Amino acid sequence: MEMPFITECAVESCSYNVGAACHALAITVGDPPHAQCDTFFVTAFKGGDPAAAGQVGACKMTDCRHNSRLECQAAGIAVGPGRQGADCLTYSPR
Repeated sequence: MEMPFITECAVESCSYNVGAACHALAITVGDPPHAQCDTFFVTAFKGGDPAAAGQVGACKMTDCRHNSRLECQAAGIAVGPGRQGADCLTYSPR
């Protein structure tokens, strides 16, 4: 099983976002009932690995059609502004 890549991150304030790309090695999605990026973090400096493209390490949204055994099976995901920071825009309830 391969982790899906974060194809786009439109949350510029996130410390892992550089040039609309996530550089966290892996993110966690969800804290049901909301498909938020649990890795979203704001600080004065940028973090992550600038050579890495972020991936989805875990997904807690068991009602998402892309979720299989707490793992995301989407080809890739997009992250965008949400209610409290950043949301998985690829989330789709079954």
